[in-house]
Amino acid sequence: MSNIRVYELAKKLKKDSKLLIEELKKEGIEVKSHMSTIDKETSDLILEVLSESRKGKKKEEKSKKKDVTHQIKEKEEIPTPTQEKRLKKIQLSEAITVKEIAENLNVQPNEIIKRLMAMGIIATINQVIDMEAVKVIAKNFGFEAEIYSIEREETFQEEKEDLSFLIPRPPVVTIMGHVDHGKTLLLDVIRKTNVIGKEAGGITQHIGAYKVEIEKGEIVFLDTPGHEAFTSMRARGAQVTDIVVLVVAADDGVMPQTEEAINHAEAAQVPIIVAINKIDKPNANIEKVKKDLMKFNLVPEEWGGQTIFVETSAKKRTGIENLLEMILLQAEVLELRANPKRLAKGIVIESKLDKGRGSVATVLIQNGTLKEGQSFIAGLNYGKVRALINDRGKKIKEAGPSTPVEVLGLSGVPLAGDSFVVVSDERKARQIGILRQTKQREEGLAKTSKVTLDDLYTQIQKGDIKELNILIKGDTHGSVQALKDSLEKLSTKDIILKVVHGAVGGITESDVMLSSASNAIIIGFNVRPTPKASEFLEKEKLDIRIYTVIYDAINDVKAAIKGLLEPKFKERVLGRAEIREVFNIPKIGPIAGSHVTQGIIKRGSETRLLRDNVIIYQGRIESLKRFKEDANEVQSGYECGIGIENFQDIKVGDIIETFFYEKVK
Repeated sequence: MSNIRVYELAKKLKKDSKLLIEELKKEGIEVKSHMSTIDKETSDLILEVLSESRKGKKKEEKSKKKDVTHQIKEKEEIPTPTQEKRLKKIQLSEAITVKEIAENLNVQPNEIIKRLMAMGIIATINQVIDMEAVKVIAKNFGFEAEIYSIEREETFQEEKEDLSFLIPRPPVVTIMGHVDHGKTLLLDVIRKTNVIGKEAGGITQHIGAYKVEIEKGEIVFLDTPGHEAFTSMRARGAQVTDIVVLVVAADDGVMPQTEEAINHAEAAQVPIIVAINKIDKPNANIEKVKKDLMKFNLVPEEWGGQTIFVETSAKKRTGIENLLEMILLQAEVLELRANPKRLAKGIVIESKLDKGRGSVATVLIQNGTLKEGQSFIAGLNYGKVRALINDRGKKIKEAGPSTPVEVLGLSGVPLAGDSFVVVSDERKARQIGILRQTKQREEGLAKTSKVTLDDLYTQIQKGDIKELNILIKGDTHGSVQALKDSLEKLSTKDIILKVVHGAVGGITESDVMLSSASNAIIIGFNVRPTPKASEFLEKEKLDIRIYTVIYDAINDVKAAIKGLLEPKFKERVLGRAEIREVFNIPKIGPIAGSHVTQGIIKRGSETRLLRDNVIIYQGRIESLKRFKEDANEVQSGYECGIGIENFQDIKVGDIIETFFYEKVK
């Protein structure tokens, strides 16, 4: 038999709820409010004991009372036909207002409001009501409410596709690579339009999506301003790209951003086609590029590998047709299919607030067909399609699978990577939007729990984690390679260690984005995160470890796998100061004329000197002056003179960072 609430029990005993709660507490039964539930067995005992104490019955009457209670229990357990008829089942959505509850229960809205007030809930006619309260209200009017999720029903429940409706869809391609290797010019030639001329300084400033039609089929290209956009969308659960075209200049070869692009593509598990560009240059060395890319497991087909390599020259317009054919060939292997007959589903590529048109979103339709007048939900926003504009700026009536299109008619500006789903009617779209906004206000954006070294052993034991991703940044290539080789050797039968990215230099925002998308732990060797990266790390709650000794990093990871990691000392940054002038004082040495940009600088505190976010020296602050006076500390926004103990190689532009360690259990 189901549980009974305190206020229902009070009703049976003809008692006030507050008085009943006090009596229950005297009997040793803890209840928090009149909405608390008590199991059937306990409630029967309470009915018996409290009824006895109130009426003061004798032993003979007590046995009769047991019989009566038993009879009542039997009656409750075996409902009569009239009771079965009265307790009708009703399905209600989770985002339901007072007015909609009244309509479903066939009562006046003021009756619902009165019942809610009796339960201590003050609500208006258009207010969304809590699911538990809805169930209680329905029961009061003789209904058993079954709450269903409108999100699951309308948007996230995967339909069983009718295979007869599935047709091949165009592949979605992202062009990636190093700066100035000819990515945008290559796309410009493919689209036969001048994008570079419209961009400030010849660099792509926004995300765009373009559909290209050739004799053998159609291809959709995503033109991104950098790998951050590609990864930030993936970090939000949006898998947009089918194929990555990696552009490498034949005269320049593999560069840091080329390596970064490979790591981003591999983390997304997307096939790579290599376009060796600028083959017309006199110093072009195609063979060297191929050899360099073999280090990243990109082996050309003619050398026995599986990676497609295409030689192109965007300037001379050679090899373009071959590249497009190879993309379509790769798409055939992937067997990309979609159903144009169903309601549309896609991803928001970019969005903006236009003065004349309101909220505008560029959406890539992944499945189904989007039509004018349809209602939709995009992230926390909803709306009705007022107009559809294609990549050529022309108005269209509908957009099929793998079609990029600008959508007008949104209630707000969605985020890049938000899901875009067409729903059956406008009311449902509004309900889902309100529900999501309410959840966001109450709980904040739900975040995936990030793996940390502290709880790694627990997660391994639970079976929650089989692979530990690590991102390494170091001061030299040798250090990064040594760390990578040593950490990957720590893999066991329970967990595989995988280095998703390893590079030289400070920890940037791009590194943090990749770490967030890959759920990776960041290990820094003699480097520090940039201020923006630090903010992002705090926001994403990612685990970052900074080391100056390689063996410490290896031992910590080894201990974390075995569950023997000791309490760590967490570093707290006190302040940062930028060196703007260097004064050479006789008999004292160089003094850093600095401006405190963050926090406070204290005399005698632990400090490190950073040059391009790489640690040059670590020691203590020996002297601190404001003008000619000694100072114990200098606040943010002020200038000061700083002397570093036993170190003289300071330069303008260096950063002085003060810190301390605190023990964390």
